[in-house]
Amino acid sequence: QVQLVESGGGLVQPGGSLRLSCVASGFIFSTYAMSWYRQAPGKERELVEHISSVGDGGSTNYVDSVKGRFTISRNNFRNMVYLQMNSLTPEDTAVYYCHAKSRWSVAEYWGQGTQVTVSS
Repeated sequence: QVQLVESGGGLVQPGGSLRLSCVASGFIFSTYAMSWYRQAPGKERELVEHISSVGDGGSTNYVDSVKGRFTISRNNFRNMVYLQMNSLTPEDTAVYYCHAKSRWSVAEYWGQGTQVTVSS
C-alpha cells in the first residue's frame, strides 16, 4: 500500500521557519522524483520544489518565489523528503503536498497535505 504522509505544518509568524517532512512507503523511494506542491485558497496547485531520483542525480529545482528561502532534501535510507522553509511570508500560506513520480513509469502519488499558515 502506497502512502505519503506529510507533517510539520502549522501557524508561524512572518519571517519564521518551518520544516515539512514526508515519509513514503509502499514503493521504491530512491527511484522516484519527489516534489513539494502547494495550493493556496482560490489558486491552482503549484510546484514549489523538486528533487530528482537517485538515478537522475538528485538534482533540485524550485519556483522563483521561494528561491533562497526554501530547500528540499531527501533521505533515501529513511524514505523521507523534507522542505525547509525560511523567511516565510503570508504569501506562503497554503496546503503543502508531497508528491512522488516514478523515474520508470507513469506512476505518481500524492500525500494528503499539511496546512501552513503564515500570519501575525
